[in-house]
Amino acid sequence: MVAVKESVGNSKASTDNTPSIGNTPTESRPWGSFTTLEEGPGYKIKRIEVKPGHRLSLQMHHHRSEHWIVVAGTAKVVCGESEEVLFSNQSTYVPQCTSHRLENPGVIPLILIEVQNGEYLGEDDIIRFQDDYARTPA
Repeated sequence: MVAVKESVGNSKASTDNTPSIGNTPTESRPWGSFTTLEEGPGYKIKRIEVKPGHRLSLQMHHHRSEHWIVVAGTAKVVCGESEEVLFSNQSTYVPQCTSHRLENPGVIPLILIEVQNGEYLGEDDIIRFQDDYARTPA
């Protein structure tokens, strides 16, 4: 048990290429929340929760692609010109530089795992085209 605690503690403090695991608090957004579960060179894994009846902005990213895996609830996904509905244990891929939106049309929280891949994974790599919460530039 001590070895596991030491191993996790060491990965949190590491500044080299060792993945950072579970050291990021949950961040709230108007549509729900996200928690970064793990982050390493070229990838980031998040747990995203979307409140029933809410959706994220129509957006794109210049520097990353995303894979979304639905864990619970129903996801309405717009990716480029296509729209699909996903249920638990289904997934989709969002290519870099492609407009996309995630929505929860259901009555229970939508929970999904997002795997980001790219050279830059900062939260400021978001170009918003439309946003229900007035976060697009005027």
